Amino acid sequence: MAAILAGVACLTMSLTSCGKKESDDRLEAIRARGYIEMCTEPYFAPYEFIDPTKTGDEQYRGVDIEIANYIADKLGVELRITPLDFTAVLAGVADGKYDIAISAIAYAPSRAEAMRLSDVYYSAGTGYGFVVRTEDADKYTDIASLADAVVITQSGSVQEALYNQYVGGACKEFKLVANMTDAYLAVAEGKADVHYRYGAFMKEWDTAGMEILCKEAGASFTDVHGAPLCANRADPVNRNGFRILNAPESALDTTSADAL
Repeated sequence: MAAILAGVACLTMSLTSCGKKESDDRLEAIRARGYIEMCTEPYFAPYEFIDPTKTGDEQYRGVDIEIANYIADKLGVELRITPLDFTAVLAGVADGKYDIAISAIAYAPSRAEAMRLSDVYYSAGTGYGFVVRTEDADKYTDIASLADAVVITQSGSVQEALYNQYVGGACKEFKLVANMTDAYLAVAEGKADVHYRYGAFMKEWDTAGMEILCKEAGASFTDVHGAPLCANRADPVNRNGFRILNAPESALDTTSADAL
């Protein structure tokens, strides 16, 4: 697929697929059968997410889905979408099971060896950051401070690769979960101490799903000063962090052990 390099993105977004000769043959096969099959993990808004008011492939929305639709339209074929866990997305394209993958996949040398990557089409954030509970904000400040921490992040992600590169087991325990929201909630619930993430700041779409879950459960979700996290801001970065409290009336209680 010279023109179809499967989609990807997390912080540095690109597209991925197979090798040159195989890609050319597959491109012809796609055109002959009349559809292209994409795999994605549809839980990373605004890049890919599910619209609960729709069904079938129409339920999948987001920036990456629009890119996939554009590719299909340019080829004159139908787009078929298969939702998977993130690790299965990577394996599915590397093994040739799916034609393309577009799922907030960040560029990494190891990925470039296993599949073809497009040019990067979005890049944001550098370095790493920690998501911790409020009471631990001064406790976990750098990698050296993680020695007695339970660290958690998403399986198969760039965050896992960064952990392996920079932390490399120098913590009390390391846990992997299927998606970022589970990692955030594990910290909030005390099942982990630190979520190790790429980029120093989280954006509004990083916390949107978690905010809904927390509010539905009766908790308060604000920035660290108790102010609401408004959506659709000109600057989407949550520069004042975020905090989860068990009861809305305690939203200004900065000493709460249940706060992030």
